[in-house]
Amino acid sequence: MYAPAALAFVVVYKASRMMNFALGEWLMLGSRLVATGIHGLGVGLVAAVGGSAAVMVGAALVFSRLVLRRLVSRPLISLIMITIGLGALMRGASAIVFAGIPGRIGLPVPTDPLIIQGVPVAADKVLAAAIAAVMLVAVGVFFRVSRAGVALRAIADDQQVAMTAGIDVERYFALTWMMMGVLSVLAGTLWTVVSGGGFGVVLLGLKVFPIVIIGGLDSIAGTVVGAIVIGVLESVAAGYLDPIMGGGFSHVASYLVLLAALFVRPHGLFGRPDVERV
Repeated sequence: MYAPAALAFVVVYKASRMMNFALGEWLMLGSRLVATGIHGLGVGLVAAVGGSAAVMVGAALVFSRLVLRRLVSRPLISLIMITIGLGALMRGASAIVFAGIPGRIGLPVPTDPLIIQGVPVAADKVLAAAIAAVMLVAVGVFFRVSRAGVALRAIADDQQVAMTAGIDVERYFALTWMMMGVLSVLAGTLWTVVSGGGFGVVLLGLKVFPIVIIGGLDSIAGTVVGAIVIGVLESVAAGYLDPIMGGGFSHVASYLVLLAALFVRPHGLFGRPDVERV
């Protein structure tokens, strides 16, 4: 479940080299919109997800047109501060707009667990994992095969050369944020199904940074590997180290591994190091 959330971060960075520090808020907003469609409007899950994705695409397009296009070629710190400010705005507004809306989202699957090799596994978790895997494969194929994906990779390699070749950089930046909006809805919904929803989904954004740093900021395959590493690490730490070190150490363990990764391989397991001629 960590991988789709991290994928929403990687998609933006892979194309624009921009770090979205408001990712947790985007995930929270996506899940809250779906919950509002189900509990507030009484529509089905598919309709709620589709409508929420449309709203998020519109919000991402407005943000790209009104804000990001004015920050082209500006210092990186300006982009970072914009996303941090946007996150604060989204948190405050969501607490008012979605007050009283239940956070739970369920999948239309049997409540009885599935028995896999003698181990009981919740059916909704199996379905959520399958959907997450399809998302990862689809985004990977998009960047590798499609014309738009190739253009986004060209922009990431060298923005000036891409513009010289006739690629509309602003248009593809907007496309990137629109993709991030859709992925935020799907990832936030899956996380809510498996681990609970509400405004606490914002904290999922903090889990993303160890994943993308370990896997590689611009690598989709690295996102999968990093998500598995962090997920297993937290589970093992919660079972074996929390009783010794005290409750909550499992949440700190991923950041300790993050620091070690920055010392040993700062560009991640699958990331590409930036090589500059001087």
